[in-house]
Amino acid sequence: MGCGGYEAAKRFAENSPDRWLKATAHTGTVGPDGPPGDGEAANVRGRHLPAHTLKIPRFDNDIRELRGEGSCAEIAPMVVLIMGMRHAQDELVWIDNQGVLHPLGELASERMRTRNGAFFRMFPTPHHVLFMRYTGQDGRRDAEDGAVVRLAGEIVGPGFMCDIVAVLAQSGWSGLLSVQGEGVERNIYVENGRVVGARTTCPDEHLGQVLYRFGVISEIQLEQILDRARAGQLFGAAAIDLGILTSEQVYTYLRKQVERIAMSVLTVADGMYCFLDGFDEEEIPFRHGVSLNSLLMDGVTQMDEMRFFRQRIPSADYIPEKRADAKSPPDECLPLWELIDNESSVGDLSRVLNRSEFETTKLVFQLYQGKQITISPPRTGGGPRDTIETANSVLRIIHQEVDQKGKGTALRTNLEGFADEVYELMFREAGPYENGSFDPDPMIENVSIIVSGGNSDKFLKEMLYDYVQFALFSASSLLMRGKDNSLGKQVEPLMSKLRPIG
Repeated sequence: MGCGGYEAAKRFAENSPDRWLKATAHTGTVGPDGPPGDGEAANVRGRHLPAHTLKIPRFDNDIRELRGEGSCAEIAPMVVLIMGMRHAQDELVWIDNQGVLHPLGELASERMRTRNGAFFRMFPTPHHVLFMRYTGQDGRRDAEDGAVVRLAGEIVGPGFMCDIVAVLAQSGWSGLLSVQGEGVERNIYVENGRVVGARTTCPDEHLGQVLYRFGVISEIQLEQILDRARAGQLFGAAAIDLGILTSEQVYTYLRKQVERIAMSVLTVADGMYCFLDGFDEEEIPFRHGVSLNSLLMDGVTQMDEMRFFRQRIPSADYIPEKRADAKSPPDECLPLWELIDNESSVGDLSRVLNRSEFETTKLVFQLYQGKQITISPPRTGGGPRDTIETANSVLRIIHQEVDQKGKGTALRTNLEGFADEVYELMFREAGPYENGSFDPDPMIENVSIIVSGGNSDKFLKEMLYDYVQFALFSASSLLMRGKDNSLGKQVEPLMSKLRPIG
């Protein structure tokens, strides 16, 4: 490593009392021999976990102390619910030798508390699976106890849901497909092989964002409509009342929203799905009739092509630039070609063209292959935040690829071994989270303390580049990638942005 402050930072790490923060975190020993005990590193089935990875509040008093609250009754949903699972252990529970279930992770604890006082039937399942559903104290499944679960299972990688959607398209069943993962809940309402409605908790998939991304409304108009929506009016109705949209436009883009939510379901990489018999009609404010088969075919095509496009255009923030020696583009690319000003991003061009991000990316890639344009990274202010976000983008891709192959634990163990005392200080209160990413704010603060007046930007970039480069090397080894280094090719545009100069 070519960073002059490294040795000084290492000495700082060795002598800093803060380095013991990780070792004294509120943790417990979890194993077959007894319940959690304070002051020890957490162990799950004999596998050591670093203390910073699993924080286990032992009692409600501990939760109040950790969150600065004064009463058990005042405990509100934790922030981690909004952000999604940060660590795999957030959802961990432990069954003791008396058969009592103990939530160890914060998410597991919160989910169990929302079901406080309820009676669930525990179904016979394979030994490594638990399945329970609400029945009430009588233990019988009654009509008022909730819909029958027809299908349920784990999601283990992008595209996994394609098979489930195919089953629903062919079966002709009617019901609710609930998909929860990565901090987002999406509900798809299915009737005889067609999607008749959809709901989502992802802000980017709300109707306002769909309209904005297609260039139908401006940011100012979006805020005007949202002001009314926050007061309780439906977004579409507010847009019509303000004269910003017609009822025909609202209906058209509600359909596009349904399509976007359904497409997003196909790309969920980790989570859980349930298909429930029937649904409440009142949950669907507007009915549509989109074929599941056509959504599936379009979704598979888009996923395959976007995976190819992303090797050269990592995100919609990248900027196409005309080449001086460019020849005339194909006719289908002319509207896009005329808009390229070497400043606007793919996302900006999508809004002006009133096209989806996928459609615009496809046209941009066609121009790139025809040597009419080059692709440049986003224009940013640079600095430490940009460096961390770039590293996060690469780390998310790497972790997703490895997790999909069931090698995630090995990758994280390798990275834990690579991160010495200096990295521990850099990463304090910043991560890494389950998807490999870091919180920029605490990391920037930690680096400023470590470098103490030195070149913090250079230090951060060199440290993160080494860390990400090792993650890529470790992932390639675990995935047995040899000559076909598709993962390396996929992240190269981002790695070139992260790579230190000099």
